[in-house]
Amino acid sequence: MTMRILIGDDHPLVQAALRSALSSVLPDLDIIACQSLDEAIGVLTAQSDEIDLILWDLTMPGIQGFAALFILSAQFPTVPVAIISARQDAATIRRAIAYGASGYIPKSLGLPEMADAITKILAGEIWMPPNVGGRGSIQSADVELAARMASLSAQQLRILAMIVEGKLNKQIAGELDIAEQTVKGHVSTILRKLGVGSRTQAAVVAERLSFGQPNGT
Repeated sequence: MTMRILIGDDHPLVQAALRSALSSVLPDLDIIACQSLDEAIGVLTAQSDEIDLILWDLTMPGIQGFAALFILSAQFPTVPVAIISARQDAATIRRAIAYGASGYIPKSLGLPEMADAITKILAGEIWMPPNVGGRGSIQSADVELAARMASLSAQQLRILAMIVEGKLNKQIAGELDIAEQTVKGHVSTILRKLGVGSRTQAAVVAERLSFGQPNGT
């Protein structure tokens, strides 16, 4: 049975390393490499039923931090998402798992270890480096905020990401090719679901969840 994995990473060397690691343990493997969130969503929209796992870098063009994790999970809830990143601090790893990632794979892992981690994630395990503790250090308030964030639609999450960037409704409407009134409606829903009263407060909540740009790749 062919296993299909979508890799979201804009570094060709990383894509090549992942292909090598995975092919060594999964002979019947089809890897689809994407270099942007829009490209990945296009692939998933066409064949989400055929994708077994998404491996996603935290710093992709156009959208960074945990924003893509929320968007992919909201739009394609049946496809597990694992983070693969150069960041390997315990706080970021715990946050990824608390926010719904199926695993967290540091890019510094050797190829055999990386292949083993991905194999375990494909088997349904939640995988993170063994030297990282559980989710206890994540504040319960942040987990609650993450649950509220997860209640947003994929379109609303994209709009929230643009709000974090400081874009106005007119700019958001132009980039998403929708009516400005539609954006206003989404913004109102975003504020209600997040339990805040202004765009500024929504941006603060998003930044608190590392929704913006983390350091590293």
